[in-house]
Amino acid sequence: MTTPAHPIATYGPADVVQPLLLDSPHSGHEFPADFGAAVSEHALRDGEDCFVDELWLPTARRGAWLLAAQFPRTHLDANRHHADIDLELLAGAHWPHEHRPSGKAAIGKAIVWRTLDDGTPIYARKLAVDEVRLRIERCHVPYHQTLLKRIAATHARFGRSCHINCHSINAVSGVQGEGGAGQRRADVVLGDLDGTSCDAAFMAFVREVLAGMGCDVKVNDPFKGVELVRAYAGPAAGRHSLQLEVNRRLTWTKAHARNMRASRLCRRTCSLWSTRCSTTPAQGTALADTPRPRSDGGSRWFGALQAPAFTAHLSLAELDLGLARCSSADGRSNSGATRA
Repeated sequence: MTTPAHPIATYGPADVVQPLLLDSPHSGHEFPADFGAAVSEHALRDGEDCFVDELWLPTARRGAWLLAAQFPRTHLDANRHHADIDLELLAGAHWPHEHRPSGKAAIGKAIVWRTLDDGTPIYARKLAVDEVRLRIERCHVPYHQTLLKRIAATHARFGRSCHINCHSINAVSGVQGEGGAGQRRADVVLGDLDGTSCDAAFMAFVREVLAGMGCDVKVNDPFKGVELVRAYAGPAAGRHSLQLEVNRRLTWTKAHARNMRASRLCRRTCSLWSTRCSTTPAQGTALADTPRPRSDGGSRWFGALQAPAFTAHLSLAELDLGLARCSSADGRSNSGATRA
């Protein structure tokens, strides 16, 4: 295990040139040296949205902005409120700061995970209050502050922002999965907290684009979105947040392993992006062109993509067009302050 030099990474232009921004809170794989877990690093990657940051990296070369966590989800889950604390994990079962339980602690999945997806305990000890507090300060705070700042800047420039919260899902649900074990998941699940975080017209547009490619798409079933979709959304003011879950059977064939087909498929995918995206970033903008090296020796490009046209079809131009349509559909104002 190594301690990450930086808890987050951003890709794309420093200046806002598009209303589209994305974040990948669960693709981090740099394990802190002071994790203190009782299970192996391989087991801890059970909660990782492996390669999701790579899947959406082409958007950064087309003017969008991508935020990716470097810390693992099992160390700290950025898709939780900072006060969503699991008291059962703490020494003395007491948290002296703000406490806002979401119910995730019941399955060991609050801001700091207590168990893996199969119920295996992550620790053979209780965590100290200061240990949890430091994780929040080092990981959660910079992640949320960076995302909020970018949403505010995007909204200030365009009068609207389109935030896509990116995740992946197992092909079949596990023991603690929504709806119970053994449920076959759709190709894509879109979530807008039952219509409260994203304009309905934009949700319909994204769904139609994906369904038109032959994808099996579900909306808010079973995943509706959690903290990162809830916290900064305000559709009436032009701040749209949409959770997008991609089924892992579309993105890789074997977890955490090098796949020799990946580079060929990635080149094809990026080529498709290039031909379909009509909007380019500002001249002279520095963009991320290559993925980071992995500590496990594998490629940081995503694995064998079964449907490489998936990312190509959701082009930046199409997303922006859809957002523009839904923003002007009812003549509502896009003004309004970004809220935390």
